[in-house]
Amino acid sequence: MKALPKGETINVTENLNFYAGHEPKNLIEKYESPLYVYNENIFRQKCKDMKNIVSYENFQVNYAIKANTNLTLLSIAREEGLCADVSSSGEIVAAMAAGFLPNEIIFIANNISAKEMLFAIEKGILISVDSISQLETYGKIAKGSNVAIRFNSGIGGGHHEKVITGGDGTKFGIMPEYIPQIKEILKKYNLKLVGINHHIGSQNWGDLYIDGVKELLNIAYQFKDLEFIDLGGGFAIPYNKQNGEKPLNLEVLKQLLESYMNEFKESYGKNIKFMIEPGRYIAAECGIVLGTVNSIKTNGEIKYAGTDVGFSVFARPTLYDAHHDIEIYRQSNNSEAENIKEEINIVGNQCESGDYIAKERYLNLKEEDIIAILDAGAYGYSMSSNYNHRPRPAEVLIREDGSLELIRKRESLEDIIKNMIDL
Repeated sequence: MKALPKGETINVTENLNFYAGHEPKNLIEKYESPLYVYNENIFRQKCKDMKNIVSYENFQVNYAIKANTNLTLLSIAREEGLCADVSSSGEIVAAMAAGFLPNEIIFIANNISAKEMLFAIEKGILISVDSISQLETYGKIAKGSNVAIRFNSGIGGGHHEKVITGGDGTKFGIMPEYIPQIKEILKKYNLKLVGINHHIGSQNWGDLYIDGVKELLNIAYQFKDLEFIDLGGGFAIPYNKQNGEKPLNLEVLKQLLESYMNEFKESYGKNIKFMIEPGRYIAAECGIVLGTVNSIKTNGEIKYAGTDVGFSVFARPTLYDAHHDIEIYRQSNNSEAENIKEEINIVGNQCESGDYIAKERYLNLKEEDIIAILDAGAYGYSMSSNYNHRPRPAEVLIREDGSLELIRKRESLEDIIKNMIDL
């Protein structure tokens, strides 16, 4: 990737017509700062990208809704023909509220209780377990039923150690050497294994992903009469667009996936269903966080721009050292040193030294500027919190026709304490 000179950046939102004629300043004035803004056109296009990624006839896309669980976006995903991948009872409730039917939902569970298993079972939702002990628990409460299993193919990767979900160093999945024990438990409780799945980590594509696919297909050959194989997700998106980073080459992905799917179908002797479970790819690029610069200061040799976007609003940089491009919209009339950009750290308003948005960026920032944190639609609001007792922001959707729709109200200070009991 060819780097641009320091301070020179691509105007991403303008190129995408992200705001569809709306001014960030007006959005902040109407819905307050900070604010999540989504673009429906982009979200729908990403759904289509995944839905049409292969021509294999028995193919299904399960949107991993943990990336963004807003009900309006979930409803749009279903309209686009996607099913839902959930990881908790709360996500089951959200998916069903958005219109997904039980047979359109798969619960890929991790260390859940028997009570949570029963919650899904009673709603007719298939559960995928990811340990021998969880399979045993499931067998005890659901004898004679269908089940899926998450395997750990021994391959993992991702942009940060905390998002690697395959290999020896993670908590996820059952290693292949335990297949004899799996078969014993399936027989013991008369369970039918209808599908297998895995996930190697986030922000992946290339040889590592394909190696994982190969290993999962090798595991599949050890079970008769499977109904589906879920190849996982984690497809990368370009978080460094301002510096020219290119998107995933979908044509290369298409060719490789189709090749392995068709080869397996012929060898297995069955028109088996293949699934993928993208979350980030679908939701990330449709969302932006708008915030306001409240202070500029220098401590030692480091200059800071203090904003109202703390990690209770947007946690990815603090959790994962994640890079997000930043755009600036000037609101003040102060034109002094207007074009001089300097190294600066952008931080939030939480009482934590780890609370930051971006480090060592070459920008020109002033008080009252509005900033946009790009590609924030995935693992943005869904990871937000009330830490420091700060209300979570509103979410706004720019519709296909350019109209605005409030899709989540901003929390009030009263909302934060409404469920507490004062003894």
